[in-house]
Amino acid sequence: MLAKQNFNYSFLAKLYFCFAVCLLLILAVEISSATDSNPVSKKVIVVGGNSAYPPYEFLDNEGNPTGFVVELTREIANEQGFEVIIQLGESWAEMRRMLETGEIDILQGISYSEEREKTLDFSPPHSFVSHSIFAYEKAHPVHSLDELTDKNVILLGRGIMHDYFIQSGIQANIIPVPTLADAVKLLSTGQYDYAVIATMPATHLISEFRIKNIKTVVKGVDTKKYCYAVKKGDQAILALFNDGMEQLRRSGRYRMLQDKWFPAYEIHPWVAEYGPFVLIFLISGLVVSLIWSHSLKQLVANRTAALQHEVEQRKQAAEELKRQQLQLMQADKMATLGILVSGMAHEINNPIGLILLNLPTISRVNSDVMPILDKYYFENGDFIMGGLPYSQMRGEVPLIIDEMNESAKRIKKIVEDLKHFSRRSDVKYDEEVDINAVVQTSMRLIGNFIEKTTNHLSMNLGSQLPPVKGNPQRLEQVIVNIILNAAQALQDKSKGIYVSTFYEQSSKSVIIQVRDEGMGIHPEYLQHLTDPFFTTKRETGGTGLGLAISDGIIREHGGIMQFESALGKGTTVIIRLPIETREQ
Repeated sequence: MLAKQNFNYSFLAKLYFCFAVCLLLILAVEISSATDSNPVSKKVIVVGGNSAYPPYEFLDNEGNPTGFVVELTREIANEQGFEVIIQLGESWAEMRRMLETGEIDILQGISYSEEREKTLDFSPPHSFVSHSIFAYEKAHPVHSLDELTDKNVILLGRGIMHDYFIQSGIQANIIPVPTLADAVKLLSTGQYDYAVIATMPATHLISEFRIKNIKTVVKGVDTKKYCYAVKKGDQAILALFNDGMEQLRRSGRYRMLQDKWFPAYEIHPWVAEYGPFVLIFLISGLVVSLIWSHSLKQLVANRTAALQHEVEQRKQAAEELKRQQLQLMQADKMATLGILVSGMAHEINNPIGLILLNLPTISRVNSDVMPILDKYYFENGDFIMGGLPYSQMRGEVPLIIDEMNESAKRIKKIVEDLKHFSRRSDVKYDEEVDINAVVQTSMRLIGNFIEKTTNHLSMNLGSQLPPVKGNPQRLEQVIVNIILNAAQALQDKSKGIYVSTFYEQSSKSVIIQVRDEGMGIHPEYLQHLTDPFFTTKRETGGTGLGLAISDGIIREHGGIMQFESALGKGTTVIIRLPIETREQ
């Protein structure tokens, strides 16, 4: 009896031991699967993209990938601690195929659609892409996509508008091309009349190729979210990029990249709807042990954190969308201004020229008539002329003529500045320019003015500076404008102006630096100094176009212009000109 009882206890102990081992194995599998679902073991990720889609992604003059999304990808990789290989293909359709076959891991720029979501997983949008109808200059005008029925239409092969035309059933004769560069070049030949392509990249390419026979006939026919995308189910890699974007947004580096690659005049007037994104998790089950309960609680906590993360991303995306909307509206205003200026400059200059021509004659007539009127005044006493007594009007007329003459000259100068600002430059930028010679020539041109404003002018020109490719006359215009601004900022002649040049090895750039000891600039004004019509000197005749024009000239040379200032201490203007610039 005792032996039988011992046998039963031993059997039960073994049974309990086996049950505990099973529970531990199940827990290990759960923990392992939960752990494996988060990180990506792959250390090098191959990222695909478009080789001709500026400013989002494109190849620079040396064939290296660059652009907003390229830099964003590299920042994400650096933030998340993995390596990337970026491949920008010459054919967008080929890049789509490589993602489908697994030759690349992720596409860094692709427009979202519900149809594409059936085979791809998308990140939240890192930007938005607007599409427009472009036409050859001799094509008949159209006003909507529907009017392209039975027309020959150039589209990016396997691009979002190619997909749209096929799915919507628009009966157009589709001409697919590998890249947007091919699209604008083919349209410029006049062989086909229309192209429906991305607005900003197409505008960049038309400007780069100096194409003048293509026009935008319908702006913003469609706007899409522009995202990262992976094959359906490849969530691990996508999660890395989503988390990386979130970190960059919080640190401010995402905003810095946007400001770098999307200047205000490139934006278009649309308001993209950002649809609601709702994620619901249902967790239910029976608690069979304390271990299982702990595992489920941990899973709920992880899912809740992910949901909060997505909600925060949604808020930030909505704020970013509003900011881009305001930039688009401002860019359209500037584009409209350019068109208006080119049309009205001639109409204004003609009457102003006539006024300036006739005012000296009127002044001479006044001088000739004045002795006769004086004689009449002395013989007959005071009389009314122009509603005032002659004795009072006699001194007012010359002043009125002078004021009219100065005002007409000011109008003429403003119109000339507007024409210069809106004119598309055809100047050659292929001369070997000695920057020191440019600075010295500029100083000679305004030497007399400088001597009247300061007793302290210093020039420290670097030796053996490498030449810069560009146009010396346009650069002289910039230097003269900046030094004149510096002189006007001085409060008295005891304050100085200091001009220096040197070579910066790290950026392979020639630096021109102009520092003044003037009043300085308020911090909130610094970011607006190159905005057209922004000026703090309007009461003294400033038009707000000088620095805008100068900034445009420096950008045409491939360089940048920066400002540093402190109130009461002065301002420093720094111009960086690369020693190798793009052919214009």
